[in-house]
Amino acid sequence: MIDPVGERTLTDLLDEQAGQYGEQVFLVFEDRAGAVSELTYSAFRALVGRCAAGFAARGVGRGDYVVVHLRNCPELLIAWFALGRLGAVLVPSNVSNTAPEVDHLLAVSGARLAITEPELLAPVVQAADRAAQDVEVLVARGAVEGAAAFEDLLGEDGAPVSVPPDAARSDDVCELIFTSGTTRKPKAVMITHAMCLRSGLDAVHCLWLGPGERCLTALPMFHVNAQAMSLFAALTTGGTLIMVEEFRASKFWSQVRAHRATQTAVVAMQLRTLIAQPPAEGEREHDLRRLFFAINVTDQEKAAFEERYGVTLINGYGLSEAMTLLAVSPVAGPRRWPSIGLPSPGRRIELLDEEGRPVAPGEVGEITVLGDPGRDILLGYHGDPEATAAALRDGRLHTGDNAYADEDGYLYFFDRKKDMIKRAGENVSAIEVEATLVDHPQIAEAAVVGVRDAIRDEAVAAVVVAADGAAPTVDDVIDHCRAHLSKFKVPTVVRFVDELPKTSIGKVRKEELRKLLAQDAESVG
Repeated sequence: MIDPVGERTLTDLLDEQAGQYGEQVFLVFEDRAGAVSELTYSAFRALVGRCAAGFAARGVGRGDYVVVHLRNCPELLIAWFALGRLGAVLVPSNVSNTAPEVDHLLAVSGARLAITEPELLAPVVQAADRAAQDVEVLVARGAVEGAAAFEDLLGEDGAPVSVPPDAARSDDVCELIFTSGTTRKPKAVMITHAMCLRSGLDAVHCLWLGPGERCLTALPMFHVNAQAMSLFAALTTGGTLIMVEEFRASKFWSQVRAHRATQTAVVAMQLRTLIAQPPAEGEREHDLRRLFFAINVTDQEKAAFEERYGVTLINGYGLSEAMTLLAVSPVAGPRRWPSIGLPSPGRRIELLDEEGRPVAPGEVGEITVLGDPGRDILLGYHGDPEATAAALRDGRLHTGDNAYADEDGYLYFFDRKKDMIKRAGENVSAIEVEATLVDHPQIAEAAVVGVRDAIRDEAVAAVVVAADGAAPTVDDVIDHCRAHLSKFKVPTVVRFVDELPKTSIGKVRKEELRKLLAQDAESVG
């Protein structure tokens, strides 16, 4: 069967666009200090070729994995496309990850090479020292005494590596995205070259993007939102990717205006912090035509943002397992807010009940996606056949999210079946946090739920039962979590109870805990 991606890879897409738009600017990068640099398509492709040669000289080849623990920067993209050229796999690491979390990435992927930067070096070195395999650590964006430099990969003669034409294939994995969900540890989503190329087409088709788009992102490139809606959207249109090192509410809108961005994407936390900024002159004077957004703001917040900044929010829904966009509000036609829109072109979505039967309009069902693994939906979870079998059933991806549809097929997000908390655009597995809590010797039981947070969607709230004879403090709980979990996973609300409310079969009644916590505003961070 012929599909729009064909048998192409990341290398094919870059080569095609560099051949057509060689001297046009592909990448604009603004770092935290405000310094701006640019790379044309030709210059970027040349650096990718040199980096591939450097990787190959270190023995990296088809099927190898490389952990990249970097903030938004050109080096991250250069490394990814260089690995893709060799048939190797990028393993992006959330820069909030602690050493135990990097341990998990190295253990699951078996990576023997990791790339980081001076300020982020400590957790990567600690994890590398503990890994079962030998792991070499390269440092980019600055020098560290005794550490090998990423820049050395680029060489001095600029000669690109010669690779076989079949070094990478369209259906090969090019990235492992670790995502929280229903398990104690994040699962590694296997994303292929074809899925990445499709994500760019999805963004272009859904947002009506055209040649020369200027796609700006301050979202982290270790997540699929920035990858699909910005990187691959820009590359697919022969446009420019404007990558900001990190989001700052006080600077973001001036960056949108200064860089003449025509498209960007935000999450709820960013939108709320932008509304909270002092008004500035000329905020409605910009080139932005499309602003993609994903659920979780109130009607009042949406109206306030659109009125203040003079732009219409385009609501949508996606997830890592489908390399993002599954549904989006129409650019032209009724949007029916708060609908998450209609299925993206070519996407086949069905809402199913607990018995796997399609639900009627207005009835809530699980969002499932029909598709080919490795083409439309994830190839699977790396090294986890049980999780793969649970997610990919009957020729479809089971998302674990619930929605309902109206008579015209517009989808409305309802809730998550998965025990997951949405925190400032990040997914937090309640089970992962609970497992960390009960590892503390003074904690007998713990349950974690999400509670309303006016800025960050949800706060991570922990309800804790102390072990017999123990008296842990809030600080004990928080410090323990900080040592093992990324900052965004650490509970900001802690409540001690004598026992957890449970059903007759021992399942924790989390709805009762949410009601309890709604009455308890104890904040610890």
